[in-house]
Amino acid sequence: MKTRAELFRYVGLDVSDDTLTGHYELDGRRFVETVTFEGVRALDTPAITSLAELWYLIAGLSYYKAGAARRIDVGATPLGKKGRRFFEAALHDGLGEFAFNNQLTLSEVTIEGGEAVEPFDPFLDPLRVLTPFGGGIDSVVTVERLRGLVDQSLFIVSPASGRFTPLEATAAVTGLEIIRATRTLDPQILVTDESFFNGHVPVTAMVILLGAIAAVASGRGGVALANEHSASVPNLRWYNADINHQWSKSWAAELLMADAIAERVGDGLVVASYLRDRSELWVAKDFALRKEYHHVFRSCNRAFTQRAEDRAATWCGECDKCVFINLILAPFISRSSLREIFHGEPLSDPDRAQQLRTLVGIGVEHKPFECVGDPDECAVALCELGHDEEWSDVDLLDELAKRLDCKRSISDLLTRQGPSRVPTHWLR
Repeated sequence: MKTRAELFRYVGLDVSDDTLTGHYELDGRRFVETVTFEGVRALDTPAITSLAELWYLIAGLSYYKAGAARRIDVGATPLGKKGRRFFEAALHDGLGEFAFNNQLTLSEVTIEGGEAVEPFDPFLDPLRVLTPFGGGIDSVVTVERLRGLVDQSLFIVSPASGRFTPLEATAAVTGLEIIRATRTLDPQILVTDESFFNGHVPVTAMVILLGAIAAVASGRGGVALANEHSASVPNLRWYNADINHQWSKSWAAELLMADAIAERVGDGLVVASYLRDRSELWVAKDFALRKEYHHVFRSCNRAFTQRAEDRAATWCGECDKCVFINLILAPFISRSSLREIFHGEPLSDPDRAQQLRTLVGIGVEHKPFECVGDPDECAVALCELGHDEEWSDVDLLDELAKRLDCKRSISDLLTRQGPSRVPTHWLR
């Protein structure tokens, strides 16, 4: 049986010309993480160091989780009022799935230390934007929608084990400059240790903060995220709290992160999601028109493992992400074209029946702990297929469509959904 640790300490952050090195300690056990940047100016300036300290706080959760310590001591790390709110939310909400799966409560964890934040006001060009790029349909649509409106470059984070082939191939199609960061996790956290707790951490928040650092270090005034409306929809409720696998991508996280960033470098750096008020179906419809990406993009998680030798060479066609991407693209891309893209057809595979039921909200399980759309959106997509002659021979789709009570139409979901912080100069 695993035992919770007592104290997790932030030991210190080193900032050099091109590398951040974070030092942590869990009940005396040391961990070190490094991130090395390419294509930016020197990092060791006051404004960039201040942003790096915010990243350092959130990145530490990758090591905190190993022991789920009852006390966190951030030491002399500048925290600030807004930074504290963001850090507390990352601990409680960003680690919500981790806590649920390990049946831990983190509400009693105390946060000690932390100094005031000194504000800086670096000169940044609002028309120069950095877009974190993951190689999926959301990233592609964001890049193409911004093309011609701003001076745009991509930001890609790779593990020390090597770059992700499908991501690199998709990025190459954009033809844009790439700013890079290589993240080297402490090897202790990558091996099986029976004494460690394991689970999901708010990694997207860590990547976004690295993108903010890269933006300031290259004079860019914007970080354009690709997180759509449904990223805010939780997977389930537990102990009167929402558990959301995609918390890092949610509207709540975006607001908290933007406030914490502005506390350090002012309002000159805009960090906002271009797709915040858009549905997954809107994204899928737009992506369907961009045929140059159809045979290179990849969203299957099996292609993005830390260990290079474990990475799948093509779509697996079996995971929840593969089934979901097929489902939302199917109303907009012909069945034969989908089969060519995915080298198979998950939507007609009987072995995927339970996954489909879960995705559309009529399964026995909650929404999968994956970056997938909310059940209402998935249900609308499936209902569309249920009325599509091209898919009429797939009994499972017909059966599910008849069981669903779709209160929304696909046209409803192709309109704007909720609020957005996107500045007007990012819009057509």
